[in-house]
Formats: sequence, C-alpha cells, structure tokens
Amino acid sequence: MRPDTPAENVDHTAEAARLERTAGLYPEDAEALLLRAAAHLELSGDRPAATALYDRLLSSTEGLENPPLVRALKASNLWEYGHEAEARAIIEGIRTAAPRDPAPWVIIAESLESHDELEAAAEAFTQGANLLLPTAEETEAGTPPAPATHPLLSGRHRVRRMLGLPHDAWDTLADTLHTSPVSLDELHDPKRVWSLGSDNPAELQAEISRLRAELGAYREALSRPFPVAVLHWPAPELAELLSAYPTLSSEYPSHETHLTTIESSLRELSSSGTANLGIVTGTVPSYEAFAASEGSSPTDASLLPQYATTLAARGRAAAWPPQGAAGCWCGTGEVYGECHGGSQA
Repeated sequence: MRPDTPAENVDHTAEAARLERTAGLYPEDAEALLLRAAAHLELSGDRPAATALYDRLLSSTEGLENPPLVRALKASNLWEYGHEAEARAIIEGIRTAAPRDPAPWVIIAESLESHDELEAAAEAFTQGANLLLPTAEETEAGTPPAPATHPLLSGRHRVRRMLGLPHDAWDTLADTLHTSPVSLDELHDPKRVWSLGSDNPAELQAEISRLRAELGAYREALSRPFPVAVLHWPAPELAELLSAYPTLSSEYPSHETHLTTIESSLRELSSSGTANLGIVTGTVPSYEAFAASEGSSPTDASLLPQYATTLAARGRAAAWPPQGAAGCWCGTGEVYGECHGGSQA
C-alpha cells in the first residue's frame, strides 16, 4: 500500500509530483495515484503536503472508491506530526462507520499500536475481525478468511502477544495461516527487544534469523502477484462499447452471456489451482485511453486481457469470490451466494 523503497534510493518529492501529473492525465485512476503520491510525501517528510492530498481526495466531487481508506491514511499521517486529537476523532469516526474493507482497520489499529495504545489497537483489530472474518460456523464449513483479511489476524496476534493475553481461536487461526519457518509467537515475542542488546553472540544470531524470516514474510506479501483478473463490463458500458466498436460483438454476444462467462471462467481457474483471482470493471473512456497508450485501436480484441491486467496492476481488482454476505460482483445488489455464486451460474 505504501512505497517501501528506501529514501536514499528515491526522490520521493519528485515521484509524488510525477504521480500527481499522471493523475491529471488519467482521472479514472486519480484516487489510487494520489494515494501513492501522498505516501511518497510522507516518506519525504512533508506530512502537511500529504494531508493536503488526502483532503483533496475527500473533498472531490467525484465519488471515491474507498473513503474510509483515505480517512484512515489521513489520521495516521496527522498523528505523526502532532495532530493527535484530530487523528483520534477520525479513527473513532471510522470505527463508528464500520467499513467492510480490512485496509482501514489495519491502518488505524497499527497507528494506535505505534503510539503505544495497545488496548485500543487490540480493540480495533478485533472489531474489524468481527465484521470481516468468517463466523465460527463458516470456518467449520471450510470457508477460509480472504487473503486481504490476513493482516487483521496477524496484527491482532501481535498486539495481543504484547499485552500478554492468552491465545484465542483467531490467534490460533493466525498461527495456521502463517507460513514463515519462524512462528508468529516468536516473531511477536515482546522479549525479542531485549535480545537485540545482548552481548551473547548466539542470542544475537537467533534474533538475526528471526528478523530475516520476518522480512522475508513482509517481502512475500509485497511481491504477491497481481490478481488474475477477468474483465467485467456493466450493461451500460458494454452497450456503449459495442455501439462504438461493433466488431467486438463477437467477444460479447450479449450482456447475460458476458456475465455467465466471467463466473464460469473464474470457477475453472479456481478449480485448476489458480489463486488470487479478481474482477476488474471496465469503462469505455478508460479502455479507449489504454488503447491509445498502446498505439492501437479499441477494436483490437487482443487488448482486452491486457487492459484487464493493467487495471489489476493499478489496484482496481475486486477479489473473487466475494466473501460472506457480500454483494455479487455483477452489481445487482443481491448477495453473491444468491446470484452468480449459486451452485450453477
């Protein structure tokens, strides 16, 4: 979510300016681009400028895809340069709004944790987990937590370990999902900080091994491939696309067929073992801009999968299948399990 490149290797101010210019050229991607720009400004030390970008997004007349995420990032940034009261107020507002996306929960909980508000951080992690993780019944039925919720479990485990609380079912689940050779209990052991000051070479070497494992797990999370994304056209967009480029009707005989093909394709990919599946939603202006950037015509059907991959790389993919009682990806507003998530789409 935030750039992790060391400041000495990147001119973060220049990169933020470049991303702002790019956002002006691609307004459909402005939210993602400006969030990255704000992160670079934070890394450069210009936190007031980062706050200005968050405020710019929140005051935009265009609807944001994820307002709670922007507010959470703003709160975290404000607290880092002395605006604690405002940050706390935003955090409380997010908790009251109870967003159905794990990212804001992780950000506000980690912000509380970084300022030694461990009890409040544990409460925020737990509140997010209660909203977003499968119920005990769903877990027993074989419904795994979505990958995007794993940081909730791991962060909650870490904070509870620091508070000296006994393991509960979610802590055990976090241990199960953890794949590093060093267990979460070791990685989150509060006593590790003492070993860093030890004069015993064996203790120092053990801590170096733990830190390497932790860094490896972090890098693995950062390098997780973009979702294998399937392109979805809402009915009005598909009608506009076929009106402008009739030759694409061979790809999309009808909107109903298009929706059915999406679900069946994703199920086939899932059954073949492909992980990290997602759906990206296209718009005609965005597709036309992409075709122009590739020096090609929108009538070229081979651009469609490339366009889907590009949208996924920009963070525009929604995970498939939707979890729990989430709405169906097709946009009808129905619960996924009662729409395309039925036994036979």
